[in-house]
Amino acid sequence: MSDGSDHPREACGVFGVYGPGEDVARLTFYGLYSLQHRGQESAGIATSDGETIRLSTGMGLVAQAFDEEDLAQLTGHLAIGHTRYSTAGGSFARNAQPIVVKDGETGAEIAVAHNGNLVNADTLRDDLTALGVALKGTADTELIAHLLALAPAGDWEKRFHYLMRRIRGAYSLTILTQDTLFAVRDPLGVRPLCLGRLGDGWVVASESCALEHLGATIEREVEPGEVIQIDETGLRSFFPMGHAERTADCTLEYVYFARPDSHLSGELIYLARERMGEELAREHPAPPSADLVIGVPDSGIAAAIGFAREGGLAYRDGIVKNRYVGRTFIQPDQRIREAGVALKLNAMREVLEGRRVVVVDDTIVRGTTKPHVVDLLRRAGAAEVHVRIASPPIISPCYLGVDMATRAELLAANKTVPEIQEHIGADSLGYLSVAGLVRATRRPEEALCNACFTGRYPIDVQDQLPLMAPRRERELTAPIATSN
Repeated sequence: MSDGSDHPREACGVFGVYGPGEDVARLTFYGLYSLQHRGQESAGIATSDGETIRLSTGMGLVAQAFDEEDLAQLTGHLAIGHTRYSTAGGSFARNAQPIVVKDGETGAEIAVAHNGNLVNADTLRDDLTALGVALKGTADTELIAHLLALAPAGDWEKRFHYLMRRIRGAYSLTILTQDTLFAVRDPLGVRPLCLGRLGDGWVVASESCALEHLGATIEREVEPGEVIQIDETGLRSFFPMGHAERTADCTLEYVYFARPDSHLSGELIYLARERMGEELAREHPAPPSADLVIGVPDSGIAAAIGFAREGGLAYRDGIVKNRYVGRTFIQPDQRIREAGVALKLNAMREVLEGRRVVVVDDTIVRGTTKPHVVDLLRRAGAAEVHVRIASPPIISPCYLGVDMATRAELLAANKTVPEIQEHIGADSLGYLSVAGLVRATRRPEEALCNACFTGRYPIDVQDQLPLMAPRRERELTAPIATSN
């Protein structure tokens, strides 16, 4: 069953720890728990005691994938972990990460966990198959692992140069050998990765919130194109491809993916989302008749607060989210299926009845949920429902680690703003502009990837592109659409 949302599907979460004297398996378990929002399909932990790599993976949530017996067997002072949402390769047990392969030079094992997506995976798969490599799964992470294992002999800097020269796309990696932890970020820095200090050890994670939960001191972000190597001699850093000339941080991390208590490029995500709401209020103000502002929980709330503050309107909680409804294998009955979001969201009539409401959310992807949200508010007695979206229209698929649907499925790729307003049944509709989103991140536009909003990708993705659906580009930035 779908979770009823119409958001971009999560990227994955990666974690790693070098902790002599620590229970690294348990640290990794709790680190992955903090990153659960980034993936709910499978989870895995690999540990090493300096000689043997031990691996445990399972389908489902982190708490479902491991028990005390699993953690007790994962001994050592080094660990990496992964929680997965499949953007490539499918949701199968064989694709659960970390993925362990044999080093082609020494026969030793290498474990790899990956957040991102390779745009040249098909070519790499053909090349490895031609070399006689028997691939067990369909995830592009396995390709990365085998390429590193097959890298020509040399020091690690040369081996990573070989790997990073071959692969194209987005990748934040945690990698484990018998005695070493590596953290790797692609030259564009599309997906986040940060470094922290924990006692005499080190931890790396997709988001800073995972480090803070463990009491680690956040040191810095892993830089684009950087490889961090941690072992008994300490920490060293190198850039196998040289320092990046440009970066392309994913703006959807700011809009939706990252937890609000995480930091990216020194900015607290919650405050960035409030600024998105403020920018949205300046670009598409609430109608003069509006009574209050509400947010769609949880991802629309910070932007709604910013929108209300900038517009001088009251903010109230008008929708309550059932936090215990997620992915389930139990199918809803026909009434719930038709209601769409009835299990997940409930509107408070006493707050909404007779009121002219501005409802703020982060994104519209396929447009499957917003009509139900608008209908939910009207059935709760809202006199008017004005929708504001704290990101630009999504017009292009993502090929760098986000499940964004096909171009044919993207509502804004095939409908104008007035048509989308009609589709969702709103009294008015306004989207944040790309310029407004960039201002809210406080990052230079040239340092960000806005491809899903602009169709301009930071790398060549021609091999990935399906036929483009007809789109009236000039109308996507049309003035706010209002109903008569």
